[in-house]
Amino acid sequence: MIQAPLQPQQLLLQVPSQLMLQVTQEQFIALVTANRDLRLERTATGELIVNPPTGGETGKRNLSLSGQLSDWYEAHEALGEAFDSSTGFTLPNGANRSPDASWVRKECWDALSVEQRQGFIPLCPDFVVELRSKTDSLKDLRGKMQEYMENGAQLGWLIDPQNRCVEVYREGQEVEVLKSPSKVSGESVLPGFSLNLKRILP
Repeated sequence: MIQAPLQPQQLLLQVPSQLMLQVTQEQFIALVTANRDLRLERTATGELIVNPPTGGETGKRNLSLSGQLSDWYEAHEALGEAFDSSTGFTLPNGANRSPDASWVRKECWDALSVEQRQGFIPLCPDFVVELRSKTDSLKDLRGKMQEYMENGAQLGWLIDPQNRCVEVYREGQEVEVLKSPSKVSGESVLPGFSLNLKRILP
């Protein structure tokens, strides 16, 4: 009698906030592959981060952000490649991160092999955005933004709807905090891009 192979069961992983799970790069890739519906990240020291699904308000804001970046990208395709929040990057320090929106210069993207482009992208984006949701810790998001800058990002935005502000991170400069801005500029990193914040900072 031939038995059918056992099918893997879907398990719900609940991690108490005080417990930090550490995984290797190989284990992390296996977890991501087996849990494609989850948004997982991994710190440079191997700590696993499970990000919950966004709520409706954050989802609407993220759509506006991604849509505007996509429109700019389509008109400036020769400059580089843009990515949504489901894209994973392996930073030079070993962390695995998935910004809410990001962009990579053409010369950096072109230097990658086909295999590297298909998996976690082995570099830090030149431009990153983190959009704070109701459950996000501002301290943790600021730590991520600093990590991006330390790993090669040229420009980053931490958008905080709760405080109606945008923290602008620039390579080698102090963080600038914009209070209730109507727009924020992509500056020389994303020439001609201006993010309208009407739907993002209500």
